[in-house]
Amino acid sequence: MTKNNRHLRVALMGAITVAVVTACGGGNGRDLLTLDGKQPVVVAHRGASGYLPEETYEAYVKAIDLGADAIEPDLVSTKDGVLIARHDPNLAYSTNVASIAKFAERKKTISVDGEIQTGWFAGDFTLAEIKELGGISTDAERPQQFNGLYKLVSFQEIIDLAKARSVNGRVVAVYPETKNPTYHREIGLPLEDKLIAIVKAAGWNSKDAPIYVQSFEPSSLKYLKANGLNTKLIQLIDADDVDLATGALTFAAPYDRPYDWFKSGDNRLFSAMVTPAGLAEIKTYADGIGPWKPYIISVKGQLGTDGKVKDINGDGKVNYADASSLPPTTLIADAHKAGLLVHAYTFRNESRRIPADFKNDPKEEYKAFYRLGLDGLFSDFADTAIAARADYLKEMGR
Repeated sequence: MTKNNRHLRVALMGAITVAVVTACGGGNGRDLLTLDGKQPVVVAHRGASGYLPEETYEAYVKAIDLGADAIEPDLVSTKDGVLIARHDPNLAYSTNVASIAKFAERKKTISVDGEIQTGWFAGDFTLAEIKELGGISTDAERPQQFNGLYKLVSFQEIIDLAKARSVNGRVVAVYPETKNPTYHREIGLPLEDKLIAIVKAAGWNSKDAPIYVQSFEPSSLKYLKANGLNTKLIQLIDADDVDLATGALTFAAPYDRPYDWFKSGDNRLFSAMVTPAGLAEIKTYADGIGPWKPYIISVKGQLGTDGKVKDINGDGKVNYADASSLPPTTLIADAHKAGLLVHAYTFRNESRRIPADFKNDPKEEYKAFYRLGLDGLFSDFADTAIAARADYLKEMGR
């Protein structure tokens, strides 16, 4: 997500923004470009997943200690119907289940959202068995010494943690996602009613409560709304990748469309959601959107004489570090016009994920998005997101 002159353009954009806001009285701490005029929300994506194995209790505690405004669990179901925090139903991806001999016979091959996967699946394990597993880091560049040490956690435990740490005027919000809701419905372990019951029991069933509920599948959000969930709802918007030769988003299954759209024969892509008509449709059942960040600022590489993207930094790989930011789209402004919040995902610190024009500084990427009026973001490194937000707010005279 980059472009060669992006550094200069971002600096100029920031200067213009500050000048305009100051002229409107914003220099005294007013008139941020967010939908509600408040500072952007920093959501700890899967907890402090840049530092500790994701979606473990310890990762959520560390995220809170780092200052995150909200902690995010992806929700899947156990065999006995308990909602737990895992990004995937397939436990092979983020736990040490493969190393536990007693569970070897549960390995199988199934379809999840049309994708054939082999592994161990949460729906075949009781909560007590899940508690025997340890989380592992899913990124080889991140610390590996904690693998297997920290246990998996339930949604209820996450709510209890957030409440316990909401003291002295600080409120820690929770930002759950219904993960693979059609899949869970098909295996007889639907997520939505359990989520509604837990939220109501927590006393959080209102727009003002410290909770956002997100999903990639519109039918899940619509079901929640129709069955009494009154929290803020966020429609996630995905894509498969970015074509670094052109900067265009690409769409390939299973990241081309919501799986419930596929099942119902709706041939639209996720990209239909970011059109004015798509945003208006989302507004009928949700309070905001959670787009993959290239929908807001995409990236493009430089082409060599062979027509291929150049390895600018000479590390033998072609990735975001070899590309530069393109001019921002109007998505944030369009969503705000429709009355929708915009919470973008996912911001990370690794150099391979930072566009070249940000000079390997993740804070510069955050600030480029903050300056556009982004309402919130998901980060694996909440401390970096918060430090960049502090710089941005100072820039805005706050």
